[in-house]
Amino acid sequence: MKSLKELMDLKDRVALITGGAGHIGFSAAETLAELGAKIVLLDIDKAQCDKEAEAVANKYNVETLPLAVDLAKEDKVRLVPKAVLDKFGRLDILVNCAALVGSSELKGWAVPFENQLTDAWRVALEVNLTSIFVLVQACQKALAYSGQGSIINISSIYGLVGPDMRLYQGTDLGNPAAYSVTKGGLIHFTKWLATVLAPQIRVNTVTPGGVFRDHSEPFLSRYLERTPLRRMAKEEDLKGAVAYLASELSSYVTGQNIVVDGGWTAW
Repeated sequence: MKSLKELMDLKDRVALITGGAGHIGFSAAETLAELGAKIVLLDIDKAQCDKEAEAVANKYNVETLPLAVDLAKEDKVRLVPKAVLDKFGRLDILVNCAALVGSSELKGWAVPFENQLTDAWRVALEVNLTSIFVLVQACQKALAYSGQGSIINISSIYGLVGPDMRLYQGTDLGNPAAYSVTKGGLIHFTKWLATVLAPQIRVNTVTPGGVFRDHSEPFLSRYLERTPLRRMAKEEDLKGAVAYLASELSSYVTGQNIVVDGGWTAW
């Protein structure tokens, strides 16, 4: 029987993280690098992607590869596995973290429902769902060949429950319909993929609650009041779930959704 340390060891494995230059994506990259994995950071912002890839390489002494890719462009997304295989010769872990979020700057996005635009809706579907469909399809062969393939999709509590819009009253924050729809769709897409890609590839979801981003009042107090653990999430709160699902600790787990929300959805 393997020890816990052996089960968590990701040495020589290769992990691809989309949205890798963002807060949660970078945290996921650091988590997997800490366990020994080689890291591919994919993000639309080339300068930031290069910077964060270098930071991970220097801190954890692992090989990294920055990839600047617009996930809304299918032809570019389908070339990603080749770039990874050309560099490392394998792909073992895929973390789908990139997404339009509630604070994204997009016309007709984080505004009252009557002002939300179909153009913003379509962009959200393209980035938050379609790009994952395309990337998983493109990476399927490499992940299956790994023998230890794991896909981790990052969703949101708003993929599970509807928003309490009272939190947003009197603030400049919003909760777009397309965000909840795409995050809910991703949770179910995980289940679909888990049954279709088994037994070669495991597919699971991590669903975080709201992550603290220097939120101001009155939103912060309202959010904490609704959260049993009385705080918002930090990036490090997701490390355990990501490490578990990426490693052999979860070798018999697929199609599941690990909710890391401080009890938000327990009410």
